[in-house]
Parts: sequence; structure tokens; C-alpha cells
Amino acid sequence: MKKLIWLGCLSYLIIGVAHVVGGSILEQLIAHYGLSYKDGGQWIMNQFLGFLVGVLLAPSITARIGKRGAVLLAIGVLTVSEAAYSLLLPWGWMLAIAPFAGVGFGMTEAVVGAMIIDMAKNGKASAMSRLEIFFGVGALLIPIAAAYLIQHQIWQVSFPILAAMAGITFVLWLTMSFGELDEQLGFVSRSVKAEQNGAAAPQALLAADKEQVSAFFGYPRKALPFLLLSALFFMIYVGMEMSFSNYLPSILTSRSGLGESSAAAALSLFWGTMVLGRLFAGVLADRMGYARYLLIATAGASVIFVGMAMLGQLSWLLAMVALSGLFFSGIFGIALVYANELIPGMTERTTSLLVACGGLGGAIFPRLTGWFMDQYHVQSTLWLICALVALLLLLLVAMLVLGRRQGQRTALKQN
Repeated sequence: MKKLIWLGCLSYLIIGVAHVVGGSILEQLIAHYGLSYKDGGQWIMNQFLGFLVGVLLAPSITARIGKRGAVLLAIGVLTVSEAAYSLLLPWGWMLAIAPFAGVGFGMTEAVVGAMIIDMAKNGKASAMSRLEIFFGVGALLIPIAAAYLIQHQIWQVSFPILAAMAGITFVLWLTMSFGELDEQLGFVSRSVKAEQNGAAAPQALLAADKEQVSAFFGYPRKALPFLLLSALFFMIYVGMEMSFSNYLPSILTSRSGLGESSAAAALSLFWGTMVLGRLFAGVLADRMGYARYLLIATAGASVIFVGMAMLGQLSWLLAMVALSGLFFSGIFGIALVYANELIPGMTERTTSLLVACGGLGGAIFPRLTGWFMDQYHVQSTLWLICALVALLLLLLVAMLVLGRRQGQRTALKQN
């Protein structure tokens, strides 16, 4: 299990790089092609539309070719897409390639995340936080690397670096053995194997498969309000986080006069404190409870963003950026574990659905934010992000109220 978790961590590191690489060099990409922020937002939106498709396809692809096969397909698509980005083709081609890159990192995130939540018997929050730490490490390293590359006027090398990292990860998933877990992670699922071999499966296995299929297509009616609120929460959270992280260098350049390389490096401050927070997020959430942790973190983030919009000095801005990373650090992973705990037995379905909603937010909100930055001042954009964080807090409160009722129903059923 340890080898699986560590390879999952490496995969999440690649996803972190893939999520942030666009924002790290967005200013240079816009200048190279002579574009507006709205056009840059379209490119980011296309990636996240692909992300949405990849996440939604993950359960059915996993059912056909197994968990390992699905991860290999996803990382293979990501590798080829980033290699194509490296050619800096005409802008129309870059927009066409973007959905395939999104499919690659979206499917990887959904399959690996569900795999770890499902297979980790104890300390699910800690295991998920470990994955999120490496996501943050990837998101932390690429702005630092991009700042160095921008300074030396070779920013476009960011894409082949990611393609090489994804290719190495592909080879590791292809060749590494996980011992007794190999059968569960095989290229073909149990039901497909039985069908291909023409073997008569035991009655218990057929019953389990039947239950699994019915669970995949439908949730208990009483769980739907909680599920819908959770889906909206993930859409707002990921959309807001991606808008903030992708446009942070541009915000700092416009508002404080930072140079382009320094602004790109400042993005690492956000992801650095995000990584630091994730070192403790899982342990804190396991000890204080998922609901209390999420409430404190989201309320703290709301206060920080109001402060960021009100205080204009560079030193205060950087301090608020650092604190926002700390408060955001565990929200995604802990909310994912929290939702799966309250709707047991449907880990792959719930994980894919919630990550897909996050991908939808990641597609829509950066596009809207790019348009907003073109039309209005950066200060107005910060207040827009503040409003999204406040909405996130209201959604969480409603979600926790319904979650308490859902938890009571789940406990009664288990008893």
C-alpha cells in the first residue's frame, strides 16, 4: 500500500504542475500571441472543460480497463498534450489541444484520488492530505521554475519539462508491482475478466457486481440535497482557487508594480504555504472532526480575502497571499473525504462527481475572471473573489447542517 500511495503522490505532483503551469506563464503566452486576458481565460477554460470530461469518464473507463489502465491512459494523454504545447503551434491549435490536456490531468486526479480513499483502511484524511501535499509541491515548484525561465527568456521550456515528468510517471505506473494489490489494480476489472474468460462467477460476486451497478447509477433520495450542495461547494471552491492562482501574478503586477518574474515567483508563496498547511491538515481534521476543520478554514479564508482587497501595500498583499494558502490548504481534500464518509459505498461515483463539479468551476470562473479583469480594475476582481469565498462559507454552513442529518441516517442504517 505504501508504494501505491507514493506513486499516487507523484501523480498528484504532476497534476499540480499541470494545473498551475498555465497561470505561471500566462503573461508571456498572452504577449507571444498578442492576446487579451479573455483569450487567456478561454485557453484555461478549454483545459478545464476537458478536465470535466476526463473526471466524468473515469468510473466507466476504470470499469472497463481497470484502475491501472485508466491511470496509464490519462497520463499518456497528458504527456502527448504537453509535448504538443511545447511546439507553440498557432493559437487555434493550442485551444484545440487544451481539452486533451484537461482530460489527462482530470482523469488522473479522479482515478488516483478514489483509489486511495477506497483502499486506505485507516486515516483516510491523512492519506488524502498526503496526495494534496504533493499536488501543492507541484504547484509550488512550477512558478519558481517559470520565474527562472522567464528571467532567461525561455519560458516556453515549461511545457517540455511537464511532458518529461508525465512520461516518467507513465513508465512507473506501467512497470511497478504493488504485490497483493496488483489484481485489484489490473488492466481489466473483475466483471470484464469473468465475461472475457466465459467463466461462471460465484453467486456472491454476481450479487456484489449487481449492487455496484445500481449504486453507480443512483443515490438514496434523502442523500441528494447534501450531494447537490457538496457539488456546488466544489464548483465554487475550485473555480475561485483557479481564478486566484492563475491571475495572481497579473494581479500583483498591476496592483504593486512587481516585475513579471517576481510576480510569477510570488505564486510560489501561495502554494508554499498551501503545502505547509497540508502537512498538518489531515491530522488536524482527523482529531477535531472534518466539519469543524472545514468551517474554521473557510471562515478564516473569508477574513483573509477581505483583508487582501482592503490593504494595498505589497508587504500586506504578500502576507495575505501566504495566509490564504494556509487556510485553503486542506479544504479540497478534507471536503472530499467528508462527503464520501456521509455517502458510504459509492466512493468512485462520489469522488468523480465532486471532482467533475470542481472541474466545471475551474472551466467557467477563470474565463469570467479574465473577462472581468479586461472590463474592470484589478481591485474589483479581488472583491469578486471575496464574494465567491463568502458564498463558499454560506454553502458550507448549509452543507454541514444537511451533513449532520445524513450522518445520523447513515449511522442508523449501519446499526
